[in-house]
Amino acid sequence: MRKPTPRRTRMLIALATAAVVATGCSAGSLGSSGGDGEGVALSFLTGNNPDDVALAEGLAEAYMAENPDVNVEVQTRPGGTEGDNLVKTRLATGDMANVFVYNSGSLLQALNPTQTLVPVTDQPWVADLDQTFVDAVSANGEVFGAPVGTVQAGAVMYNKAVYEQLGLEVPRTWDEFMANNAVIAERTDAAPVIQTYQETWTSQLFVLGDFHNVLQAEPNFPERYTAGELKYATSEAALRGFQHQQAVHEAGYMNEDFASATYEEGLRMLAQGEGVHYPILTSALAEIVASYPDAVDDIGVFGLPGPDPATHGITVWTPGAAYIPQTTEGAQREAALDFLAFIASPAGCAAMTEAATPVGPYVVEGCELPADVPPAVEDIRAYLEKGAASPALEFLSPVKGPNLENLTVEVGSGIRSAEDAAALYDQDVAQQAQQLGLEGW
Repeated sequence: MRKPTPRRTRMLIALATAAVVATGCSAGSLGSSGGDGEGVALSFLTGNNPDDVALAEGLAEAYMAENPDVNVEVQTRPGGTEGDNLVKTRLATGDMANVFVYNSGSLLQALNPTQTLVPVTDQPWVADLDQTFVDAVSANGEVFGAPVGTVQAGAVMYNKAVYEQLGLEVPRTWDEFMANNAVIAERTDAAPVIQTYQETWTSQLFVLGDFHNVLQAEPNFPERYTAGELKYATSEAALRGFQHQQAVHEAGYMNEDFASATYEEGLRMLAQGEGVHYPILTSALAEIVASYPDAVDDIGVFGLPGPDPATHGITVWTPGAAYIPQTTEGAQREAALDFLAFIASPAGCAAMTEAATPVGPYVVEGCELPADVPPAVEDIRAYLEKGAASPALEFLSPVKGPNLENLTVEVGSGIRSAEDAAALYDQDVAQQAQQLGLEGW
């Protein structure tokens, strides 16, 4: 993993300088130009998660206030594998929205961006983006996206009130984590570990969130993995995440309704102390603020523990991005480019902060955080300040298979062993690596 540049470092310490979000005007108002943008309608596709919808609607409303001649219509799509397939299908059939929000990192590469998306490399606002994010939305030397949202972590959100009641300390190793689970199971009626497999994407964090630990054991894993030299089934460090998920199921530490529970139910359980640990993306903090404001101070975050307390840390994700498909042309393309410029500006950050609680630092220079971010954000900030944070694998390698969430559901349900799931995932990623033309696969 490359050493952070000064701008990367500024992103990582941004949480320590929380302040009122800077505001500003739209980067290039089409409405005031009276030119080609008059009467332009843009469709804007995002995920159907409430936080995603809130961000998209906040951006659309703020942009239209600055550009009254442009109408931005927010549309939604499913999450997980179904949503991935829908995006690919709509791009392939030329039926994609004028602007759409999708992942940065390896999943972007699977969209064949040089053939399907409009590059924004020459846009002046690209110079204000954190380089880690730029790398995550680039292909063949071209940049394709504007950031939507903030940095987040893939970690364990936990109920601090229950921890205090039981006298537990934040675990720094897997053995300590399992010992805490044993105490919770013995002394309370709460589920030690929340799982919500009704929404399959939530099942992946035992594996994806463990990548900081993989990097500590094998610093060259991303390069060797991309080259086809290392696999999940043959790397002891990478296999561990699957094994941990299996161990939690076999110990009976999960909520009884894990197979049918939804993401929203998982957050309710966490907020109300019916469950204590929830491995999840910390974007969930925004939903807790919105739905359970009285519980915000009771929610903390720690990185998925590994084998060594000395290397304990956290895995982080750069935000997703807004992209323009090549089928967006003429006045709509001009308006779409201006919309992306707004998104990647302090005014865009202000609109997103107004729409949903930030769960980490923004990746746009000049964007700052409000002073009243949830306390759990301070937990994430502490890892970042200590240098105990690593990007998720999908930001260090273009190789990621679409079927992981189904395999982790099977492992967490006791249907498939960790070893079998890892081997099948290696087959899954091999297909994508071959589609990308990578050598060694």
